Amino acid sequence: MSSSKLNIYNTLTRKTEVFEPIAAPFVGIYLCGPTVYGEPHLGHVRGPVTFDILNRYLLHLGYKVRFVRNITDVGHLTDDSDDGDDKILKKAILEKLEPMEIAQKYTYSYHSMLNSLNVLPAGIEPRASGHIIEQISMIETLIEKGYAYESHGSVYFDVSAYSKNYQYGELSGRITEELLAGSSRRTLEGQEEKRSPNDFALWKKADKNHIMKWPSPWGEGFPGWHIECSAMSKKYLGEQFDIHGGGMDLLFPHHESEIAQSKGCTGHTPAKYWVHHNMITINGQKMAKSLNNGILVKDFFTGNHPLLERAYSPMNLKFFILQAHYRGTLDFSNEALQAADKGLERLITAMNTLQELKPSRKGWNADLWKQKCYDALNDDLNTPILIAHLFDAVKAINSIKAGLEIIDESDLDSLKKHFPLFVTDILGLQNTAMPSANNKENELIELLIHLRAKAKTEKNYALSDEIRNQLSNLGIELKDSKEGTTFSKK
Repeated sequence: MSSSKLNIYNTLTRKTEVFEPIAAPFVGIYLCGPTVYGEPHLGHVRGPVTFDILNRYLLHLGYKVRFVRNITDVGHLTDDSDDGDDKILKKAILEKLEPMEIAQKYTYSYHSMLNSLNVLPAGIEPRASGHIIEQISMIETLIEKGYAYESHGSVYFDVSAYSKNYQYGELSGRITEELLAGSSRRTLEGQEEKRSPNDFALWKKADKNHIMKWPSPWGEGFPGWHIECSAMSKKYLGEQFDIHGGGMDLLFPHHESEIAQSKGCTGHTPAKYWVHHNMITINGQKMAKSLNNGILVKDFFTGNHPLLERAYSPMNLKFFILQAHYRGTLDFSNEALQAADKGLERLITAMNTLQELKPSRKGWNADLWKQKCYDALNDDLNTPILIAHLFDAVKAINSIKAGLEIIDESDLDSLKKHFPLFVTDILGLQNTAMPSANNKENELIELLIHLRAKAKTEKNYALSDEIRNQLSNLGIELKDSKEGTTFSKK
């Protein structure tokens, strides 16, 4: 196991810090889950994959992890502010279904996506609609402490009152005075109920036609988007927990408002570490309805989309995501996905080859390689560097198989243990990258590559060339590199 500690970037402090749990060996993680009103698209993939790596690695290090990921099934309005229609309610009207039918239908779709990507299930998956009592209780506390006010049956968080004691904007770096100055220069429709345009809804009054509504001390209504996560994280992880995760798009106003609500109630920030993954772009552009460049996850698996040249497997998509650091922007392209497909095939092939290797005398150092892999993970979950080290092992495995490199028994045992551990247990990549019908064919090709490498070592170049030419006639191209020989099919 690793001889160093996990370091992770904390958005709240804007620096990389050694991860020190509040109450080791227990670790509490809260991840903002989806608003379930449509099929999951490419933008929904990176968060679950990123925090699955974190969850898996913490479990591997021996921590007892409580992983909470919510389902937003009420209160998230169409423009992500306090106006417009509830996203789920709007979709229910379009599909002529009950709102909870919509929520259930697309929750199933979300779970199906997670299963296909081999993402571990959350320990707790609370729904916003099932925690109305907790949200009302938190709102009442904020009113009692002077950080919220009722207006015409709705309740709003008072940013100005909060800013007298705390800093609204500490997570995003936005200055309250600038926010207030900016809001004073604009007039927003439907803002007359608020004392300030920066105030945000904790509870919204429902009109007579609104289906999703609950009784409250302020009349029938429904919760605001931000209060849901504050209430549910507090219920299952306590007033203070270790890690709060989500996408950069949630940093402001969602996570900023979560901090304000929780701090207004308890006097302290709910999470010690705030971890944010970056966005996925498509051919250099942000995904947007106006650009018509959104791709549903299920489209990747069928290839049924104008931006896709062919179908891609779930593991292909997952490996593509892991090749970029989670805090960097990741740009989709068919070329990048196809390159990831070939890279993943090499990993899986090497993992199968590894089990066939026999030890010889002292040679390749597996312990040094293992520590480099752990160092990459400890460096803010640096999956691109980890993958580079895995390919170093691929090169060694191929060289050992070809008789060009040696390895002793203890190093081989270590390699056989840790290579699959990093690939399958921590990265969560399954040995299903290649279609099962092609496995025997691929094994035969690898055998011929091995025989060709042996022929070259013995300087039997005529046999080496014959193997290459015969494979080429069958539509199989060999590519020699310093990392070994790979093949592709015409």
